[in-house]
Amino acid sequence: MNWRYDKLRGKIKEVCGTQDAFAEKLGIGRVSLSQRLNNQLEFSQDEIFKSCEILKIDFSEMQAYFFTQKV
Repeated sequence: MNWRYDKLRGKIKEVCGTQDAFAEKLGIGRVSLSQRLNNQLEFSQDEIFKSCEILKIDFSEMQAYFFTQKV
């Protein structure tokens, strides 16, 4: 399934400044993050929950960041 990560990308920039900095906090490589944001790999459940903690995304808003389908 293809997901839109525009909102997530914006939140990453707002909170961490760069995707590199976010990837480091998340504990994955820059390339791995890029693959997830480009729908080449899926985020694991643990990565989604940790991302929400890092980016201060309320769990009630998780769907808007991680589960918005590309049309």
